[in-house]
Amino acid sequence: MKEYKTGQIRNIALVSHNGAGKTTFVERLLFDQGVTTRMGQVDNGTAAMDFEEEEIARQSSISMAVGPIEWNNYKLNLLDTPGYVDFVGEVNSALVVAESALVFVEAVAGVEVGTELVWQSSADHGLARLLVVNKMDRENVSVNRVMNSINENLNGTFVKLQLPIGEGTSFEGVVDLLKMKARRGSGEELEDIPANLADAAEEARFELVEAAAEGDDALLEKYLEGEELTDEDLVTGLKAAIYSGQIIPITFSAPQAGIAVIPLLEVIVNLLPAPNEVGPFTATNAPGEEVEFEVSDLSPLAAFVFKTREDPYGKMSYLRVFGGILESDSRVWSVGEDTEVRVATINVLRGSEHLPVTRLHAGDIGSVMKLGDVGTNETLCDQGNKLSIAEIEQPDPIVHVAVHPVSQSDVAKLTTALSRLAAEDSTLRWHSEPATRETILSGMGTVHVDNAVKKAQSKFGVNLTTSIPKVPYRETITRTNSSEYTHKKQTGGAGQYARVFLRVESLDDDEKFEFDSEIFGGAISQPFVAAVQKGCRQALATGVMAGYPVTGVKAVVYDGKEHPVDSKEIAFQIAGRECFKKAALGAGPVLLEPIYEVTVTVPGENMGDIMGDLNSRRARVLGMDQEGSKATVKAEVPLAEMQTYIADLRSMTQGRGVFGMKFLRYGRVPSHLQEQIVAARQKEKEEEK
Repeated sequence: MKEYKTGQIRNIALVSHNGAGKTTFVERLLFDQGVTTRMGQVDNGTAAMDFEEEEIARQSSISMAVGPIEWNNYKLNLLDTPGYVDFVGEVNSALVVAESALVFVEAVAGVEVGTELVWQSSADHGLARLLVVNKMDRENVSVNRVMNSINENLNGTFVKLQLPIGEGTSFEGVVDLLKMKARRGSGEELEDIPANLADAAEEARFELVEAAAEGDDALLEKYLEGEELTDEDLVTGLKAAIYSGQIIPITFSAPQAGIAVIPLLEVIVNLLPAPNEVGPFTATNAPGEEVEFEVSDLSPLAAFVFKTREDPYGKMSYLRVFGGILESDSRVWSVGEDTEVRVATINVLRGSEHLPVTRLHAGDIGSVMKLGDVGTNETLCDQGNKLSIAEIEQPDPIVHVAVHPVSQSDVAKLTTALSRLAAEDSTLRWHSEPATRETILSGMGTVHVDNAVKKAQSKFGVNLTTSIPKVPYRETITRTNSSEYTHKKQTGGAGQYARVFLRVESLDDDEKFEFDSEIFGGAISQPFVAAVQKGCRQALATGVMAGYPVTGVKAVVYDGKEHPVDSKEIAFQIAGRECFKKAALGAGPVLLEPIYEVTVTVPGENMGDIMGDLNSRRARVLGMDQEGSKATVKAEVPLAEMQTYIADLRSMTQGRGVFGMKFLRYGRVPSHLQEQIVAARQKEKEEEK
């Protein structure tokens, strides 16, 4: 692949709901440009962009892929993202390194829930947006219906750049409102506008000219004075209006049949911004100050790792160069690892294909193999000018499963496999839960987690089963109580003796454990006081009611007795542990459960059902909001009530409801539920024995 300078590059994220045709669009361009000898198909596993084993099996994208297209001396880095909402992390990574977004709307289905989400996300990232009404050649297509769907579900000022010639199976091409010509088939040839569309084209052209004039003050003045705007004026004004978000242009396409593809390429090149046309990038320097630099080869080197993938040949890092030039076979500084790393051969990725290049200019995207411990969200720079670009913001996981190794060999590889999965996908997280002794894998949905489990087997050879995780309850006390315990053991030789007087007090919820001593006069010597503390900490881990960790307790040893011969540290450790349990059991012990802040967004007509369902889940509603046709409710909900919520929500809203959740605090379990939980836990312990 030839070398491209910053102004010749366009970085475009392709985003939409699942099935809107993003991958097919890239496959059409690859085929038309002669990169592939036949057009790849998603449904038969031949798509160049869907090369992961699970993508082929599911016939759907599950990870972001890069498809660089060379056209008319420009390089278009098309970032093909998954449409399924579970893989939102891949979408967020693409939006951070792109300057614009092509938002696809399927012509029959209209705007779906995934499209609504990425529409808002691309706006939040400040990207120029272009709306593509796709699959215009499908049966039952109605342009009026899809336009109504766009206006009802997406916010913005929409302006048509094209008018479709026909719809459904009679879709032939588009009327290009910039050139005021018809473009049938792929759109390479220009024709006169069909007579039946002439009036509609004139009306749409007038709206387009007004939108262009409003995008630039000088052009607006020229327009208001009655001067005619040239084609160059139109491009200038539209480009400014698109990038500022004043307008969102609409185009029409049918990439499977190859209809209206070239006009869309022209729009991308002429109206969407290059990396150096969107303002400076922000980074943090060595002293911790935020600094700005132009996206230019002359700026200090700043290459951001926005994705990591485990390749059969090793770990691959996807890079976006924000400043400077990244050279193959060079040495750079990793800010995150605080060490020098070697950049071997730089590749431009086309799906799974590696195309070696000598260098990447500012604004370009590529990959490097084997960067050591450098991971996602790290920045490569010059040692003399250390810069760090902000991490990609990702949502907290909403689905949790307990994973169980199938065999002993899987146990040995479990930690490594989960860590490598999490390194590939920053929305996938795992941890060991001491309260339940389970390994918890968390993700953005059931499909997301299931895919990770399958990938653990196919990529890393670890076989796992999953189950609904146990709730990590905690125990605490509600009042002060004192107790004493004597540990005495005689075995024929030296015995064990320790007597401990202990008081337990309740602490605030956010304080875990405190230990203090009120021993005066040497009733217990200092080493034995330390042993009592150690015994108390052992009791914290095993609990006093149901075996859950104890928190929010202060233990005070205030008296005791020791024997000059038989007293040992182990004796006071045992006495401290048992005395703590005895005191805590008399101090009004209660169970605590994790409480999450949950934000649910649903169509307005579903709000009543959602509120009723949340109330049945012991939710405490914090507030409600209505924006357009969408309603949002925020509530505090116990984790125990959210284990299957994702499936229930999708069922109640026909897939149009979404939610997010983040840990808030621990709260007290109602007494009637506490009795059930403790009884179930005791039964579980007996069965284990």
